[in-house]
Order: sequence, then C-alpha cells, then structure tokens
Amino acid sequence: MSKSLTLASLLLLSSALVAPAALAQSDVSAPADGAATGTTNTGAANPGMPTAAEEAADQSGNVDVSIPGADIVVVGRRGANIERAAPQVVSVLSAADIKRTGEGDIAGSLQRVTGLSVVGGGYVYVRGLGDRYSLALLNGAPLPSPEPLKRVVPLDIFPTSVIASTLVQKSFSPNFPGEFGGGVINLTTKAIPAESYLEISGGVSGNSETTGKLGYTYFGSGSDWTGFDSGSRDVPPLLQSVFDDRVRLSDLSLTEQQAIAMQFKNARTTLLQKNNNIPVNWSASLNGGTAFDMGGSTLGVIATASISNKWRTRDALQQASIDLTQPAGKSFEQVTTDNEITVNGLVGVGLESDVAKARWTALYIRDTLKRGQLAVGQNDGGLIGADYMQQNTAWYERQLLDLQFTGEFKLSDPLSFNVRASYANSQREAPYEREFEYVRSNQDLAIDPVGNRFINRLDRQRGDASVTFSDLNEDLMYGGADLTYELTPDIKATVGYAYQNTERTSSRYELHYDATNLPIPVQQQRPDYLTSDYTIQYFGLRLLDFSDNYPIYEAKLRVHGAYGQLQAQITPEIALNGGVRFESGRQEVTGRDIYLTGTVPSNTISKEYWLPAATLTWEFQENMQLRFSGSKTIARPQFREQIAQIYIDTESSRAFRGNPYLLDSTLWNADARYEWYFARDQRVSIAGFYKSIKNPIEAYTTINDRYDVVTSFANAPKATLYGAEIETQKYFDLSDWSSSGFFASRRAVLIANYTYTQSKIKVGDTDTTIPYTFDPANGSAPPLASDYFIDGRPMTGQSDHLVNLQIGLEDTDRLSQQTLLLTYASKRVTSRGPNLQPDIIEQPGLSLDFVARQGIVLGGVNAELKVEARNITGRKYKEFQSLGDNRVYYNLYDIGTSYAASLSVNF
Repeated sequence: MSKSLTLASLLLLSSALVAPAALAQSDVSAPADGAATGTTNTGAANPGMPTAAEEAADQSGNVDVSIPGADIVVVGRRGANIERAAPQVVSVLSAADIKRTGEGDIAGSLQRVTGLSVVGGGYVYVRGLGDRYSLALLNGAPLPSPEPLKRVVPLDIFPTSVIASTLVQKSFSPNFPGEFGGGVINLTTKAIPAESYLEISGGVSGNSETTGKLGYTYFGSGSDWTGFDSGSRDVPPLLQSVFDDRVRLSDLSLTEQQAIAMQFKNARTTLLQKNNNIPVNWSASLNGGTAFDMGGSTLGVIATASISNKWRTRDALQQASIDLTQPAGKSFEQVTTDNEITVNGLVGVGLESDVAKARWTALYIRDTLKRGQLAVGQNDGGLIGADYMQQNTAWYERQLLDLQFTGEFKLSDPLSFNVRASYANSQREAPYEREFEYVRSNQDLAIDPVGNRFINRLDRQRGDASVTFSDLNEDLMYGGADLTYELTPDIKATVGYAYQNTERTSSRYELHYDATNLPIPVQQQRPDYLTSDYTIQYFGLRLLDFSDNYPIYEAKLRVHGAYGQLQAQITPEIALNGGVRFESGRQEVTGRDIYLTGTVPSNTISKEYWLPAATLTWEFQENMQLRFSGSKTIARPQFREQIAQIYIDTESSRAFRGNPYLLDSTLWNADARYEWYFARDQRVSIAGFYKSIKNPIEAYTTINDRYDVVTSFANAPKATLYGAEIETQKYFDLSDWSSSGFFASRRAVLIANYTYTQSKIKVGDTDTTIPYTFDPANGSAPPLASDYFIDGRPMTGQSDHLVNLQIGLEDTDRLSQQTLLLTYASKRVTSRGPNLQPDIIEQPGLSLDFVARQGIVLGGVNAELKVEARNITGRKYKEFQSLGDNRVYYNLYDIGTSYAASLSVNF
C-alpha cells in the first residue's frame, strides 16, 4: 500500500526526488525500523557523546540530507533509508561515514564511495570518467571554480567540518543540470541543530617525508603563516599602469623597463632558503549552534570556523623523452615544499514550521599554497653535457565565497513550491611566480670555461629568469524554482526552471629578464643579487613579455533549464520516475585584444538540448529491488581548455595549452542495479553501467626538441565505457564472544566496494579532429584523428579496478571506534603520449590507513580523541611512459606515511 509520510520524514529524501535544490539541513527525521532518534548517549560511560550505533542510526534514520518541497508522497515499502528510497542510483556519505574515515577534506572522504576516485588537486572521477564529467553542487547550487584550468571546483578545499553529508547520484534525473556525464556530487552544509552545542577541536600531524626533514621555503611576507599576504606581493604600480594602458614592454624605453623591474619585490620573493626541520602540521576549529522556539516555528543558527597549516615536501624524479627507445633526454631531481594554509567559516540561519522552511547559508573558504622548489638535472635539448639548476618560488591564493537562500513551502495538501537562489564568487591570485635557471658545463661556451660553477647569462640559452603574475575572478549567479503537484496518492508531477550565469576573467602576464655579456662573477650570483637594482642599471637588464598577444581572456556560460518530471507508483512493487529536461546553453571564451592587434580569438558553443531520463524500480521482494535507468546527458569543455594560452599546473608542474576548436560531448547512459537491504544499515548491491560518448575530450602531450612538455586537448570521435560495481555493508555482533569485558558491547563493521571499468576510444580511418595548432585560414583540411588517437585505447582517467575496504570495531555503548581503510586504484592514462607513443600512465596503487576515535571525559566535559596513520604501506606516486624495459618517469616520488592526533571537546 502507498502511504504519505509526514513532513519530518519527507525531509530525509534526497534531492533526486524532486529538484536538485538545496539539500538543506535538518536533524528532524523519522526513525528507521523503530530505532531511537536521539543522538545523545546518556550512559554513564560517556554522557553526551554519540555512540557508534547512534552515529549509524544517523546514517539511516537521521542523515542530514533533505530537499526543498515538503509535500512529497513516498510510495512502496521504502523505510527511511535514503539510498533505498531515492528513485535514482545514489550513494550517501553521511556525517558518520565522514567521521569514520577521519579525512580532513571532503575529497578524501569521497574516494571511499563506490566507483569514485580522487585525482591530484581534489578532483573526483566518477566511474572512470574525468572530472569534466562530474558535477559538484553545494546545497543543490552550482559552484564557481578558483582554478584556471578547471570549471569544476576542487573538492579538497572543503573541510569536512563544514559538510554534514554528501550525496552522489550516478543516474541522471531531469531536475539536475545537463552536464551530468558520470554523476553529481551534492555537498550539504551543516544543519540547524536540534539542541545547542559548542565544539572546540585542535590537532597536529606529520609526514615521514616532510616533518623534521629538509625542505625549501622563502620569506615572502611576515603574515604568510595566516594565508594572507601583507601586500608585499601586489603588482608594482608602474607595471600595473602598463597593464591598464595596454602597452607592450617592447614599446618602452630601456629606462622605463628598468624602472618597472626595480619596483619588483626582490629578495623576499626570490631568495630560496633551506629549512632542515620542516615543522609539524596543525589545525584548530570552533563549531557551535543553537535553536529557538518561536511559537509554532523554530529558528536555528549555526556557525563554524577553522584554520589549518600543512606542509608537504616531494623529492621527485621528473623526466621526458622524445624517443622511448633511448634513455630519457631530460631528467631532473626536483624538491618541492608546499605550505598550505586553509581558513574557512560558515554561518547558517534557518526558520522552520510545519508548512514552510527557509534557510540562508554563507560559506567562506580561503586556501593558500606557498611553494619553494629546487631542481637539478640534465636536458639534452639545451647544451649537450650541461647540468641545469632551476629554482622556483610561488604563492597561490584560492578563495570561495558562497551565499545561498532556499525556501520550501507547502501551499496546500496536493501542492508544494520550492525556490533557491545563490551568488558565489571565486578568486585565484598567483603573484610573483619566480623562476630562475642556471647552467653548468665544462665545454667552452664562447666564454671562459666555468667548470663546476652554475652560471646565469639571462639569455634563455644559458640561463633564464622570469616573474609571472596571474589573476582569476569568477562570479556565478543561480536561481531556480519548482512546483510539485500530487495528482493521486501514487502519482506526483514536478515542473521546474533553473538559470545559471557564470562569468570569468583570467589574466596571466609572464615577464623575462634579458641581458647579454654579463661577467662571470655576476652570472654566478644568487637570484636576488642577479636581479638587484644595481645589476639592472649597471648591466642594462631589459624585460621581455612572453605573455603572447592575449594575456587576458573572458569567459561566460549562460544556461536556461526547464524540466518536467513524473513519479508514479504503478503497482505496489513497481515505481517509475521519468521526465525530460530542455536546456539552452551558450558558452563563450574570448581573448581580450590587449595590444590592439585587430584579431580577437574566440570560441562559442551555443546549443539546445532535449535530455530525457527514466528510472524503473521493481521491489520484487520485501527487502530487494531492481533499478533500470537510461538517460542522455552532455559535457562541455572547461573554460581554460578553449583558449590557446599556456598555463602551469601546480600539481604536476607541467604546462597546459587550450584549444579554441573544442566541441561539447554527448553521452547516452544506461544503468541496472540490484539492491538487497537484508538488515538495518546493512546491504548488498550489484550494478552494471554503459555509456556511449560522442566527441569525448581527451588530453594529449607534445614535446619539442628542448624537451618542453605541453599538454593540450582535442575531441576524439567516439568512445564507449562500461563496467560493474559491487558493494556491501555488514555488521557483526561480537557480544556473544563475551558477556563482559572488551567485546561485550562491541560489533565489527565491514564496508567494501569494487568497481570494474573498461573504456575504448573509437577512431575511424576518415575521422578528423582539430588541434589548437590548426589554422583554418590556410585552407587546409582538419587532420585525421588517427594522428592523435589510437583506436581501442582507454579514455584518460579510467582505472580498470577500484577497491575500497573498511574493517573496524565499534562500541555500541560509547564512542570507541577503530578502523582500517584500504584503497586501491589500478593504473590509468593521464594523457595521450606524444607522436602516438605509449600513453602517459599514472599508477595510484594501494594505500592503507588506520583511524581510531575514542570518547573520553576531561574534567567532566565530553571529548573525542582521534589518532590516524595514513599510507602505512609507503605507497609511491608514479606517472610514467614505458616501452619494453625502458621507462621514463614524468613524476616519481615518495608520498610518505602521515600520522595525526586531534582532540575535540564538546560543551
């Protein structure tokens, strides 16, 4: 029989049921299978702290996931389990799941979800599809990205302290945006509390490859430890006027160029310093909330704030080769020390009643990376028999501000209305990216032999020095509304509309020092002396602009989406959820003609799409059901991929260049899944999936005769992807082992999942593609796709095997939890190899972690002690090309084992 749930129960359901709007935040929910709803343990052992069993109850009965729209009819025997009740294929990472993993950011927690893997920089790959095929939302609203190369926000900037739960939906429903290639990841921020609380926490951590070891850093400014520069890295006034007036440096006199160069902050941004004892990492946070009874309604306020300061040193081998039958032509040992400072805060205010719910959320995240880097090696593309030393200093600021409002209103018994609006701004600043290159050789270089001394002639053949200023600003406006009408107790219909407008401005100015005939003693000087005011004036140093003609680009994306969706209980056992989305999108990327060349590079993709989707759920037994779904979705190019401008990726230390000829991709998706909920919080599911992709965007790499490695993008003709997933969650009661003692109140938990994926690029004999080097003005035809892609190769980012395993012990009477976490991802392609050579492969490998959480009482106050050990097996990071026995490493370094301890006190 169908049944209507109360408002409180309805708030449990995911946004998959209706609009993707704010997965709002409510601790009010219906108990599952008669379980208690309280989250406070009143036992004497640890009063006030949630037990493992109660946190698990939160997972199925009190998951902090809800939807705008109160009057929703849930049909069939769904219970309160969200994964079971949702009409789509979803996975929910609850607060309890996040706490069990012990991860500090949400990207780390998501890698435990079936079919998901996380690639450098916090980007989530869903079912073997790269981050371009996933969609990240915050409370149902899209987010701007602070990364120049991406339009998808990196999830490692979201601390777990501000996230209440995460929903991953893998089958498309029309209420979500059409850019839904692999799935949507919807982050839900903290809830309006059921009762007042205050939590203070702090922690320390270290890494075997970093803490107490040799690293490199530089001064910068006295406030760097906070993640905020004191202003010393601001663009100098004279250079800023050149940017504003659109003046080429080559049009300035030598005196004017030198005046600009002498305004640069010199020693504090160039002088790399050894640190033989890199400090420990530390973090601190403050969380609190309260609720007020307003007479028929509840007003809630919640606030969080935190700061963390982390260090990471990587001693990496970086190589490149034009001919894999020969040893690497370029080989460097590069030591990089990153100091990452993250500051964040969240404020939420909500008002709830029986017929309405309104919520306002403000989120601020600032993530700053301070980098010192030193590399020594050989490059046969330069001087034969020469050694090179490269020194880099950098400062990268990423900032996100997000303001949201959501409202859910029950207009009448059959009718409900939801509205949502958000404004978000993201910024990225990278001032004073400094790079110096020195050369050492015993050959006669038309100067006196220098033996074992490194020299810098500042002529880019035997030494170089540069300074780069980058800036990005992106604004995103979003609004949406939907109306749900209950036609019968078994049928409800939803219509909705959503609008998104994203605007980005990004600039990158790369300036090089230039000099000839510097005396040997000057060539040997350290960087701050080499570019000092004296050297600039006395030896006539000039500035060269390597920014190309278009150092600034502007990008816009406007999307109008209208959708209709029907949810029907055809029989007591069979439910159908289906509909269609009409989406009109216009994406423009335009280079700003700063130097008035008369040519403006531009790429516009303006299309309309009809995106149907349907999911059939058959509950053929009381605790078992089958799902079948099919849909059509799209994937658009990233902004930076559409402009032929060089960008240096901070994670891989490689150059990327966009392609103004990219097209969007179209995907046809099919899913089937079997689910068995054999006991409370326990389940087994098996799924299969298939995707056919037209015009998939693939990365490919080129190498010139100087071994400069550049990665770009092009559309492959077609690709297919298919695979299977299996997951299980099972608890084992251990109380039978002993009526007293350690096991009397404990249970074992097993959470495991495995994903098998295969993909193939399809390239026909006559298929073509358009790389960034193509010039339609010369009248030539586009090149063959087979010049860039090999038929049958896997798609970039796809691992054949993903494994996650969690084995642990939990106390059901008090907070006491010990968990082993194993993660494995098989090798995957990061880029097509140059000149149809073997692909560049990343080998993530196996990682083993241990997390222990223990509730304790300190002076009558409840507290939680947590200890962690990460990468216990000592996994290395490997990215390479190989041919036969020859292997060339693009990146090879030890990750190290990390240890952490933290204490949270609850008042």
